[in-house]
Amino acid sequence: MDITIDLSWWALFVVLVDIVIRVIAIIVVPRNRKPTSAMAWLLAIYFIPFFGVFLFLLIGNPRLPRKRRRKQQRINDYIRTASANLKFGTLRPDAPVWFDSMVALNTRLGAMPLAGDNGAHLIADYQESLDTMADAIRGAKRYVHVEFYILSADAATENFFSAMEEARARGVTVRVLMDHWANRGKPGYKQTQRRLTAMGAEWHLMLPVQPLRGKYQRPDLRNHRKLLVVDNRVAFVGSQNVIDSSYNLKKNIRRGLHWVDLMVRLDGPIVASVNAIFLADWYSETDEVLDEGTQINLDDVVSGSGDLDCQIVPSGPGFDAENNLRLFLGLLYYAQRNISVVSPYFVPDEALLYALTTARLRGVDVELFVSEEGDQAVVYHAQRSYYEVLLKAGVRIWMYRKPYILHTKCFTIDDEVAVLGSSNMDMRSFGLNMEVSLMVRGEEFVQEMQDVADMYRSLSRELTLEEWQQQPLRSTVLDNLARLTSALQ
Repeated sequence: MDITIDLSWWALFVVLVDIVIRVIAIIVVPRNRKPTSAMAWLLAIYFIPFFGVFLFLLIGNPRLPRKRRRKQQRINDYIRTASANLKFGTLRPDAPVWFDSMVALNTRLGAMPLAGDNGAHLIADYQESLDTMADAIRGAKRYVHVEFYILSADAATENFFSAMEEARARGVTVRVLMDHWANRGKPGYKQTQRRLTAMGAEWHLMLPVQPLRGKYQRPDLRNHRKLLVVDNRVAFVGSQNVIDSSYNLKKNIRRGLHWVDLMVRLDGPIVASVNAIFLADWYSETDEVLDEGTQINLDDVVSGSGDLDCQIVPSGPGFDAENNLRLFLGLLYYAQRNISVVSPYFVPDEALLYALTTARLRGVDVELFVSEEGDQAVVYHAQRSYYEVLLKAGVRIWMYRKPYILHTKCFTIDDEVAVLGSSNMDMRSFGLNMEVSLMVRGEEFVQEMQDVADMYRSLSRELTLEEWQQQPLRSTVLDNLARLTSALQ
């Protein structure tokens, strides 16, 4: 009898707790959250209440800790005040009527001012990119600022690391930032740290998850940026990490996978903007405001080798708005003739999906480059779930042939404007990752981007609606299940 009563009370207790969880979830979860994300979390909590709550407490907050957000706000205020009356070079004439509004949007969101008189050159070969960055480091006289999502000392990056060692031997300051969670599972992680220490580089982990050291935030937040700044004269941004193109992972080597990326070498006033991103992240991780030789000095800019207009747009959970998504949406709606998008992980929210399909309905030619093979199963299947609606709208989908992973992140509209950087067109990049995007105005640069797209197209096959509609049911089920999980932000 006692056992029966005890079990009854425990059952009643569990039921009451379950009801309380459901009621509280309705109040807490939807607040300041996208409806799709809120619905996904509520479904998780309602169907698997205890595990769902645990998962929500672990990764349910898409924002950085309050202390870091306050730092970011101080940085934004400083940049806005320091650059209020400055002009970066001479801007190109005859801008489209909508272009100034896009520049103003970016600036209000926390971007640096639009800069003119810049040179920009694309590097589409993986090893050439690493070696070109090494050459730039060898020319350093004052400082080298390295910030990459993944940074690993291996055979492919030996030239890059040797260049940093040579710079340090000359007395050049070398500062390095790399994401903690992304690097910790890679082969050679500890060896890379020891090499940085041995050369005398000042290095720090970005967004470290080290609760015993008092450093903790949502563990799947990432600093996904990739950039390099040498003195105040040259910078690099793009999609490529500093690691072998196989990422040195046994599963990738076994499948023969290699990453294909795109970087851009910059010179001119825009270099100061790229450096501002590094200095802001350095301050966020170290609380250190760097000395006068490397502070955000917006007066210390020189003309570049070209006359391109460029603007750097940072984004991430430290900002109030999804800066990259707003930039992408604005440009997609302004496109009049053609849109070419390259995104390895294409998991759009409803607004982005509408922007692309609406562009087709307006008569704009739209094409999307993705990889034929995926390296992340859930993202791969979530991405596939959008193919049918895109194909029915008339979007052309090019699948870069395996065993290569097309990791480039860029798009162009008409012959006017290009965007490239570290940001994918997925909900993770919009809401959870710290990213950096470069907007460029100039027909010659857009043509260079289109030449890269032509190369990608020659190495891809086109996915047709007829082929897609022959997909087996099991693939459709997997795709749709993965799509549901993509909204858990």
